[in-house]
Amino acid sequence: MELEKTLTVAAARSRVWELLLDPKIMAGCVPGTQSVEVISDVEYLAEIKVKISFIAARFKVRTKIVESRPPDYLRIEGTGEDSAVASSMKQSSELFLTDLGGGNTQIRIKATADVLGRLGSFGLSVMKTKADRMWDEFGANFAAVATRSDGTNGLQTKDAAANQGLADRASAVDPEAPSPPVSRKETAFVPPKAKWWQRITGQSSHEQFLPAQERRPTDIYMEFHRPDGVIKLLWPASAAQEAARWLKELG
Repeated sequence: MELEKTLTVAAARSRVWELLLDPKIMAGCVPGTQSVEVISDVEYLAEIKVKISFIAARFKVRTKIVESRPPDYLRIEGTGEDSAVASSMKQSSELFLTDLGGGNTQIRIKATADVLGRLGSFGLSVMKTKADRMWDEFGANFAAVATRSDGTNGLQTKDAAANQGLADRASAVDPEAPSPPVSRKETAFVPPKAKWWQRITGQSSHEQFLPAQERRPTDIYMEFHRPDGVIKLLWPASAAQEAARWLKELG
């Protein structure tokens, strides 16, 4: 499978380069990332959950930067497997950063990936659709972080704009929130069909919210002050649209 995509970020190229090399930031932006272990300055091991149709896999992906030309080119290779579902993957990516002027940077990626085993049996069209969705989620998450870090506004996609609006609310409520540890389990969020009190309290037989101090830089954090106490909500940035819909219903 081959993939070529572009993303425009409202941040300086030097800042975008810095964020791309930060495993903690990338762990919060890549959809499905459960944890990341830094092996060296150019290599890390991540656990990534991927679900296609009825199969959910947890890949242990070893990623290495094999070529770097700061601040405009990266070549990355990675391999991973999940023996539980008899699947493996191998990928190679090239990232090109272009300074567009005015504090904007274009990220262009050219990637090839091979998925073998049960997941690979779904075929190219299904895998391509999944890859497109993961790129869109990554782009929205990364643009939100880069824009917020760079002190600018005006994201390039509709989804990213939703992320930014919610991220701004989170920053206004808790601007001094500590950074989360690199290794952590994925933040759970209450699904759309949950009862309204489950959405507010996070009480569900299957899911519960993690403490605020464990959140990622891209997570959306909100507090609602009520006469009987404070309600705290934590959403992953990938669920920004659902969070926006829920807030609209709540209002």
